[in-house]
Amino acid sequence: MKAGVLLEEAISLPVEERAHLVDCLLQTLNQPDATHAAAWTAVARRRLDELRSGKVASIDGDAVFARIWQRYEK
Repeated sequence: MKAGVLLEEAISLPVEERAHLVDCLLQTLNQPDATHAAAWTAVARRRLDELRSGKVASIDGDAVFARIWQRYEK
């Protein structure tokens, strides 16, 4: 299959499937280092546990970006 045809088909996929496809392709270019991957997995699990336990609260993404824009508009 030609790359152009493959790209057209990929573009027609739902956004979640396109994101998964991109992630899979990128991993073939940049093989993750097992040590770093394990460290990031541990951080992600710890943060998820903190959210689920109520130890930390999530912040809405729109609020985060609004704060960033306010900070740099000055």
